[in-house]
This record gives sequence, C-alpha cells and structure tokens, in this order.
Amino acid sequence: MSYRSDLSPSMLPVGLLRRMDIPGPRYTSYPTADRFTESFGPQSYREALRERGSGSRLGGSTSLSVYVHIPFCDTVCYYCACNKVVTRRHSRAGSYLNCLLQEIDLHTEEIGLGQPLSQLHLGGGTPTFLADDELAQLMLALRRAFQFLPAAEISIEVDPRTASPDRLRILAGLGFNRVSFGVQDFDPDVQEAIHRVQPHDQVRDLVHAARSIGLQSINADLIYGLPRQTPESFARTVAQVGALRPDRIALYAYAHLPDRFKAQRRIADHDLPTGDARIQMLSQALAGFMAQGYSHIGLDHFALPSDSLAIAKKQGRLHRNFQGYSTQPDCDLIGLGVSAIGRMGACYAQNAKTIEGYESAMRAGRFATERGLRAGRDDLMRRAVIMALMCQGRVDFESIELAHLVPAREYFAAEVERLAPFVQEGLVEIDEQGIQLTPLGWFFVRGVAMVFDRHLQTDRDHARCSRII
Repeated sequence: MSYRSDLSPSMLPVGLLRRMDIPGPRYTSYPTADRFTESFGPQSYREALRERGSGSRLGGSTSLSVYVHIPFCDTVCYYCACNKVVTRRHSRAGSYLNCLLQEIDLHTEEIGLGQPLSQLHLGGGTPTFLADDELAQLMLALRRAFQFLPAAEISIEVDPRTASPDRLRILAGLGFNRVSFGVQDFDPDVQEAIHRVQPHDQVRDLVHAARSIGLQSINADLIYGLPRQTPESFARTVAQVGALRPDRIALYAYAHLPDRFKAQRRIADHDLPTGDARIQMLSQALAGFMAQGYSHIGLDHFALPSDSLAIAKKQGRLHRNFQGYSTQPDCDLIGLGVSAIGRMGACYAQNAKTIEGYESAMRAGRFATERGLRAGRDDLMRRAVIMALMCQGRVDFESIELAHLVPAREYFAAEVERLAPFVQEGLVEIDEQGIQLTPLGWFFVRGVAMVFDRHLQTDRDHARCSRII
C-alpha cells in the first residue's frame, strides 16, 4: 500500500467529522506530557544528559534540537493556553535572560561544547518581547555552546503587533531564517472578542517584508472555534491568509478550558460557535487551503508543495517533536526556560512551570527539572507505532519487529482488533504487512493513534486533551 496525499473535500463527510469530534492527544511525544511524574527530577535529567555526553547511549541521535521558551507578553490574549507572564515591565526580561544563559552552561557542563545543532526554535509567550540586544546576547550564547549546522532551521514566533519590517531584518541578521506569525483570525469582531487586534494590512506588510528579506519559510497560525467566529467570517480569513501565500499554515482548534486557563474566563460561552459551526469551519478551511494549492501535511498543518515540509512528507521523511512536524531526523531535544520540555533518548524532562520556580533553580545552580519520565520498552514500541502513524501514515510490522525484537502483529493484536471501526469507516486498511491510513483517514490520525496509547486506554480520561476536530 502506498500513501496518497490528494483528497477531494467531498470525501470529508460531516457525519464522520461529528463522530470523530472527541478529545485526544496531539502526540508531540509518547508517552504524553500529562504522564510525566515528579519522581523524575534534576538528577534523573543530569544522568540522561551524561549518557549522551559520554557517547555510551546505544542508538542515540547525533544532532540536537533546542527550544527556548520566552514567557513574557505585553497583553493577554483571552484564548491563550500557553505558559506566559503578562507584563509591561520589560526589565523583567533581563533576569530571565541571565537564567537562560546559566541553563545553557548547565547543559554544556554535561554534554560538552560544540554538540551539533540542526534546529532552534524560540517560542512563548512572545519571544520578540526581548529587546534586540537581549536576543543578540542569547543567540551568541547558543552559538558558543552548540555547533550550528549549515542547514540548521532557526525559527522564532512573532506577534505581528510587536514587529516591524526593520525588526524582521534585525532577526534575520541574528541568524533566524524562519518566522511564524500568530494570525488566529482577521475578522475585527473576533479580534476584539479575543483581545488581539491586528489588522490584515499590518500582517500583510510583515509577510511581504519577510519574503523580501529572504527568510526561508514563513508560517501563519490560525485558530477556529473562537468567540464570534462564524463559518462565513472564517472563510474570509482562510481566503485572506491563502492570498498572502505563507509557506506553511497551522490550523488549530480552540480548546475552551476556563477552569484551567484564567484568561479564557473572559470569553462568554454564548459567543462561542456551536459544534456544527466548528465542523463547518474546519471542512471549509480544509477545502479552501487545498483549493489554493496547499498540501495537507498532517493533523492541522499545510504547506506549499515547494516547502521542505511538503517535500519531506512526499518522501516519507517527516518527523515529529514538541515543536510539531519537522524535516529534521529524530533529534534529542533540549528545552530551555520555564515549563520547557526536552527529550534525551528514552527520557523526557519538563522544567518548573512557574517563573519563580525556574529562576530559583537557576540561582541555586541546578537544573529546573520538575517532572518527566524514562520510557520503558513498551512505551518505546508504542512510540514507534504512534509516530509512524503520525508522520508516515503507515506502520510496517516488520520494521517494528526488527527494531524491538517482538512479533508486532501478535503484540498489538488487541489494538488491531480495536481498529475495526476505523476500517469500516474507510479510515484504515490492514494487511499482513502493516497498517495504512487511507487519504480520508489521514485527517483523523489522532483518533487512530489513540488506539495504541496504553495510558489513555487504561484510564479513558480524555477530558484533559484538546478535541480532534
């Protein structure tokens, strides 16, 4: 069986969209972050780093990916579920930057200087909250600590309200070659409801500037299901974004969890679109972006056929980590900053979630690891299956058997049996060689992957997750 990426919008039945509108993980890792425990602390993370630094770990990846979390924002966006600190006191960034520099040093003490780096991403919060000289200081420290490979992807998230063409040129001068703009929605009424007003013309000018500067890839983030959105208004946003021709588009579903995220309590429930309206928005957006020539990468990501992500998808070279879909091989990931998550081989580690806890750890000269885990043999097998589904849309039983020395078909017999409804829906095909998503099934890959999630199948508590649709 071979994967086919083309799909007619008519192949997305509304009834199926409704049936699949359930909560589920996004599988940027397996086990997922909600399974991390406090028994994995700073010393456990230090040992994982030492394994990499000594070269004693079997099958370890060679290059690194680094994520830096900058939590500060000038104002609060009501929909936001990110770890953030809302403040207009830009002086707060100074002490935080010093902590980041110390955390970089803590890592190089364990793994040594000059480890090859193939991917760097600054996220938040608002990374451009840092002043130009602060960003320059951070980038200098990172370049001293790691060996940036010639083709390294160096990206930063940009709030269009805090940027200008001149600022983009400075970012390019610091080495950033990719930029992601948080668009969310262009409708003025929706922007007012989410407390994020940024006119279309402002974003358009930044996209044009980024392209003229020569940035390798421009991404635009959108969210459907926001307050005061309608299928008609969101269709206009889809058309406007498509006309800007960003290289990549991320289309997220808004998860309204006011009990967990205080800012969301400012959103009135009666302003939220109905479930049917959300489904219509998604269906129209899928059809709209594909009609505009975008390739569907997976989940809610799209890319122009010329983009490296679309090429990697076509060639079966997609990977996935906490930064989403990637063209990079399965890298170890170092997470720097408050709440940042890293991965070293079979280990996951997450920093303290409060800025006070993070900075306290740095002042004490120790890692800020608050929770994590070391994946066991079963976890690693299931990770291989779930990531194969998420990235290639196919699981080859022979590959699993060779890598993990188990009879895969027998080991996952119960899961294969639970896939029967997906087969009946026309989402999955199964034969003696493996499991294959159909073109229709690719849009519901999270639901298929959930079948192999032992932790999720055990407790069946999906409420903590965002919805698939």
